[in-house]
Amino acid sequence: MAKLEAKLGMIVDSVGQFFSGKDQLPWCDSDIIAGCEREVAEAGKQSSDELLKECLLRLSWALVHSKRPQDVQRGIAMLEGSLPGTDDPVQQREKLYLLAIGHYRSGDYSRSRDLVERCLMIAPDWRQAATLKKTIEDKITKDGVIGLGIAATAAGLIAGGIAAAVSRRR
Repeated sequence: MAKLEAKLGMIVDSVGQFFSGKDQLPWCDSDIIAGCEREVAEAGKQSSDELLKECLLRLSWALVHSKRPQDVQRGIAMLEGSLPGTDDPVQQREKLYLLAIGHYRSGDYSRSRDLVERCLMIAPDWRQAATLKKTIEDKITKDGVIGLGIAATAAGLIAGGIAAAVSRRR
């Protein structure tokens, strides 16, 4: 009996998460972004290219995790601009992952999925990327189910309206 209750609890939680639309990705506030921007400015004054790259990556992370769409877009632009010059596979994987998060936050789920799949080609066992891929696929599924529900409701309303109009004429 306890096993059945546990399974039912998992199903209820699963359905609740499906319709709540919540994901497990962290959010970042404007104070953290401002701190990262200060780090970038300080690193730019020094002669260390490596330090500047690290600070820019942290800023990109903060931007794509922001709740403000303009910050997310800025993070995407920074990452897309820096990706072509990235030869190190680990750095490339990190940037692709952050780009995937940015596109996910922007609602471009197919682009996000493509990017996370590229991450997984570089590092097939990377659980963080696999979790993001599942989150993206769940979101795509949820949006499809909701879209079908809206379409079915609209079709039902139209059919009901037609049936009502036909019955009035008789």
